[in-house]
Amino acid sequence: MNADYALQHLIDPEVCIRCNTCESTCPIGAVTHDARNYVVDFARCNACNACIPPCPTGAIDHWQTVRRSTPYTLDDQLGWDSLPTPVEVETAAAADIPDEVRRLTAAASAGVAGSASAPWSAASPCVNLFAPSDPAIARVTGNYRLTAGDASADIRHIVLDFGSTAFPVLEGQSIGIVPPGSDESGRPHYVRLYSIASPRDGERPGYNNVALTVKRVGVDHDGRPVAGTASNYLCNLAIGDEVQVVGPYGASYLMPNHPRSSLMMICTGTGSAPMRAMTERRRRRRALNEGGELLLFFGARVEHELPYFGPLMKLPKDFIDVNFAYSRVPRQPKVYVQDRIRERAATVARLLADDDCYIYVCGLKGMEAGVIDAFRDVCVAHRLEWDSLQSTLVAKGRLHIETY
Repeated sequence: MNADYALQHLIDPEVCIRCNTCESTCPIGAVTHDARNYVVDFARCNACNACIPPCPTGAIDHWQTVRRSTPYTLDDQLGWDSLPTPVEVETAAAADIPDEVRRLTAAASAGVAGSASAPWSAASPCVNLFAPSDPAIARVTGNYRLTAGDASADIRHIVLDFGSTAFPVLEGQSIGIVPPGSDESGRPHYVRLYSIASPRDGERPGYNNVALTVKRVGVDHDGRPVAGTASNYLCNLAIGDEVQVVGPYGASYLMPNHPRSSLMMICTGTGSAPMRAMTERRRRRRALNEGGELLLFFGARVEHELPYFGPLMKLPKDFIDVNFAYSRVPRQPKVYVQDRIRERAATVARLLADDDCYIYVCGLKGMEAGVIDAFRDVCVAHRLEWDSLQSTLVAKGRLHIETY
């Protein structure tokens, strides 16, 4: 093997929408960014490719053969407006790239590096129809507060109408919002992604519109005061305002369409957006008797901070099995979605073992480990082996996790 050469992992700045997915999913901190670009540290990257399947645009999936002694530095990458032309290298050197690196990069490009593919019966999604350089223009036709006026969380249901512009979406996909103006460095704000909360035929059936579930951000993850650029922009929109939209994005977090397919949905807060879209799709088609069971675990701090609580309570119990979890009710023990999953262990175990059941998790990153631990406990209690089952669920496109 020629030790003088290596494959360097690069991000295409022309395609990247600065959604932070790559940095948040990198397990070793090899991805970083400034106000201009997201970049990969050659010295840290080990080609594990955890960042590649979640990327909504494919900007993360670029590799160039470089001399190990002179890779592109972080400063080089931070200054790019486009990827550089690949450097000419000797044929023998290019052929001597380690086989393991080639295998990993090929697997990631094929979408098998630990991320589930779409359900086999999912509809074919349209992706990347509109780029930040040429966004679609939507008009606000609705902006409704979902949480009580005295709740600590201001969560909005926002409806965007695309008029005569074709913008096809599926349940589980996301769109990008381009906030107007520029950041403190004078550069345009980067795109923020929001899951679609309406079914494929629109928030209002037959209309060319989509709904979003948006929480006004007032503090960061450490509790420090900060005004979220995109969330406050969206929450402050008035009827008739125009919004720049890019996307749609997402080709795997999609619902199945075959008869008798069941959905197990686990979410907190605004992670309810894709669950609402899937549930509403099934509700509108209920008379066709095409779907299987719907099982929902929904967590919030208290009842009046839970979006869509009223509409959920109106749905028939024989249509959807709803399990709420509240973690901040005064003088009550804290209850999280993983606690409810354990309480419903028999039903959960049966659905985990059912090839026609698809599992969707969406919400804050902190919930992911608790949900997985709950699944493991359920499996132990019902003579299932979680680790092998999890691999099977991913391989069959049955387990989809989207946390942030």
